[in-house]
Amino acid sequence: QVQLVQSGGGLVQPGGSLNLSCSASGRHFESYGMGWFRQAPEKEREFVAAISWNSDSTYYADSVKGRFTISRDNAKNTVYLQMNNLNPEDTAFYYCAAAMYGLAYSPQDPYDYWGQGTQVTVSS
Repeated sequence: QVQLVQSGGGLVQPGGSLNLSCSASGRHFESYGMGWFRQAPEKEREFVAAISWNSDSTYYADSVKGRFTISRDNAKNTVYLQMNNLNPEDTAFYYCAAAMYGLAYSPQDPYDYWGQGTQVTVSS
C-alpha cells in the first residue's frame, strides 16, 4: 500500500513557474513508476508526465514538453513536477500517481495509487 500526499500548486501569472511535490509513504517507492495527470473543469483527466523507477525514462505530453520537468528523489520518497512558462491552458487540478511495475506510463490504467490532487491556476 502506498499513500501519496501532494504539495505545491496555487495561483501564478502567465509565464510564471510552480513546483509540485508528491511524497509517498509505504514500502518500495523506489520500485514504482510515477506519473502526473491533470483535469481541467469539464474535461477528462489527461496525462502530463511520467518517470520510471530509476529515472532512466521520462515521458511528456506534447502540450508540456520543453516547459515541464518530472524528477524524483527515491531517498526522499518524492516525485516533483517543475512547471515553467505556465499559461492559462495549464489551469487544472493536478494529480500524482504511482504504478507498481516501475515504468513510465502515459495511460491511467497502470497506475495503482493516486494523490489527493492540488489546484494550479494560471491567471493574470
